[in-house]
Amino acid sequence: MDMRKIKKLIELIQSTGVAEIEIKEGEESVRITREVAHAVPMMMMSQPMAPAQTTQPAIAPPAESTKAHEVTTQTDKHTLKAPMVGTVYLSPSPNAKPFIEIGQRVKAGEVICLIEAMKMFNQIEADRDGVIVARLIDNGTPVEFNQPLFVIE
Repeated sequence: MDMRKIKKLIELIQSTGVAEIEIKEGEESVRITREVAHAVPMMMMSQPMAPAQTTQPAIAPPAESTKAHEVTTQTDKHTLKAPMVGTVYLSPSPNAKPFIEIGQRVKAGEVICLIEAMKMFNQIEADRDGVIVARLIDNGTPVEFNQPLFVIE
């Protein structure tokens, strides 16, 4: 495969925020993966600087305390998140009824929506038993990796 094509693919991934892409040309293939955890290197760079550390703890505890409050108020609710980047579809075809409705009981492993990524439709399944109490996305909308989709109670 031509190195210019590979460089363009890398630039495409950097500019769009896509985490992974795989291209096949004949018998040759290339897979480019980008790590999502960009915050880790930044944290490592800021740790040696002592003044930055003394100012950060004053900001960090309020954020942690609000997260702890959210967890205690929503102990029985679970958020199902998108396992990939793509477009969400709530039904198997445009004229079909949705896989699930709000208030419907679901079982772990039951298909609740589809995510189209690179012309492939991926079935997204409930990861636990419960009742769908909220849908956080609309049909045909793009989603990011780890974006909340549904709340299961």
